[in-house]
Amino acid sequence: MVQKARIRLASTDPKKLDSVCDELKEIAEKTGVKIAGPIPLPTKKLLVPTRKSPCGEGTHTYDRWQMRIHKRLIDVDSSERTMKRIMRIKVPEDVFIEIELM
Repeated sequence: MVQKARIRLASTDPKKLDSVCDELKEIAEKTGVKIAGPIPLPTKKLLVPTRKSPCGEGTHTYDRWQMRIHKRLIDVDSSERTMKRIMRIKVPEDVFIEIELM
């Protein structure tokens, strides 16, 4: 039975996230292993409303700040050669990777 690796990616920048996903797909194609994904997971929105006035007086006006966290999921057959190449990928600072062997 072939062991699989589940790779979870998260980032606030979807372009950088997709570029890392493309690199992972290229590695899987070059080594000839099966790949499932990238599967887009729901985007998490973090909302923070803040008062514009620092003193609390005056009209009640608010700024609404928002940060979106985009996520992707990739399943790969984990041969030793493939996993070594995946570990050597240069990942941007704001892309977070979690690898789970199943």
